[in-house]
Amino acid sequence: MAEARDRDFARIGAALAAPARSTMLNLLMDGSLRPAGDLARAAQVSPSTASEHLAVLVDAGMITCTARGRRRWYALAGPEVAEALEALGAISDPAEIRGYALSRQAERLAEARLCYDHLAGRLGVALTEEWRRRAWLVGDQLALTEAGHAGISTLGVDVDAVRSLRRTTTRACLDWTMRRHHLAGALGAAVASRFLEVGWVQKHRAGRGLTLTDSGRGLLAREWDLQLG
Repeated sequence: MAEARDRDFARIGAALAAPARSTMLNLLMDGSLRPAGDLARAAQVSPSTASEHLAVLVDAGMITCTARGRRRWYALAGPEVAEALEALGAISDPAEIRGYALSRQAERLAEARLCYDHLAGRLGVALTEEWRRRAWLVGDQLALTEAGHAGISTLGVDVDAVRSLRRTTTRACLDWTMRRHHLAGALGAAVASRFLEVGWVQKHRAGRGLTLTDSGRGLLAREWDLQLG
């Protein structure tokens, strides 16, 4: 049996100890694959400086690098990294916001965004809490009930296919803007994919915020009497 040991947070802490790297990780939190140039522009650093920052994050195991021709593309190393960053966000100071554009971006992130591959923000939390109220999801890890299977299936989500995956079906993820939990796991990813597929939410051209469309607001009001904003 492997010896139980305390975890060494030093390397991860060092990797996070730069505003530019924090900006890059925030941009990758939606599970996207982005070129180094996009990350450099977001962090407002030169390409060479961005390469140094990205190398630190790769070495810490927080992101991966894929070469495509002359370009290098980066993504979070996996959903467990997104989960850890989301949890850290709940105890971190908010980033300084300067200017109207950044203020609007922050508001959109708070309303709806992707946390790696599942819905977060007010939208993700509101859905999760409503589904818990209806006993579709129960317990600390939001286990799916038979009522939940039937209810979420009406959205067009293939719940049987989700349950057949090797990935954990449901998991509670702490939302850093709301300080409450939203649905993650394979079911959370399937719900987010469905919302995007039918246009209930739309991705922004930049950043990881989502726009809740008129049809999405109509769904929330019609099905669960939910109002956001």
